Amino acid sequence: MKKVLFVLTSHDQLGNTGEKTGFWIEEFAAPYYALKDKNVIITLASPKGGQPPIDPKSEGEDFQTAATKRFNEDTETQTLLANTIKLETVNEADYDAVFYPGGHGPLWDLAEDPNSIKLIESFYNNNKPVAAVCHAPAVFKSVKNTDGTPLVKNKNVTGFTNSEEAAVQLTDVVPFLVEDMLKENGGIYSKVADWNPHAVKDGLLITGQNPASSEKVAELLFAALK
Repeated sequence: MKKVLFVLTSHDQLGNTGEKTGFWIEEFAAPYYALKDKNVIITLASPKGGQPPIDPKSEGEDFQTAATKRFNEDTETQTLLANTIKLETVNEADYDAVFYPGGHGPLWDLAEDPNSIKLIESFYNNNKPVAAVCHAPAVFKSVKNTDGTPLVKNKNVTGFTNSEEAAVQLTDVVPFLVEDMLKENGGIYSKVADWNPHAVKDGLLITGQNPASSEKVAELLFAALK
């Protein structure tokens, strides 16, 4: 049975707005169930351990999907989520792949987290898939290839678009824009119309544009595990 590590943000402050953020529940729930239903064993981790913050906006009625509704009824998974292990205790050798759900939180903590950076490099260098959706490709900001170049350089990638960030009116709040960062790091960035599903696989690297892309990312990740 395959084992996948999910890494969630521990950051809950939306810049200086006084509003809360965290991870986007759909981007966790949809891939979680897509993989769990195929008998993948999933472990949840976060920088601080314990309950990672859920972006309160993602719990709004407009953003509910079959996966989020299932999560809301699933006390077993809620308990697992409340008890994530600390990222610093994770050993890449124990897993077959790693997945990062999005939400704005990762822009502040996981993008700069030394344990996360080291972990992604370890997965990648040991020929294991690394996947991220929406804002979570932010985690590749400081990740390097063995030759010191950015991990995403000359690789096909996607992530939350500048126009999607503008639509949610957070362009001036976030520490950086995912689309800009991926391009600046030499990624071959692609996107489709805002809020439409788009996922890209380039070797071991799998990325999705937005919440609508989370199941596609999970499908590509599962295929890569075989």
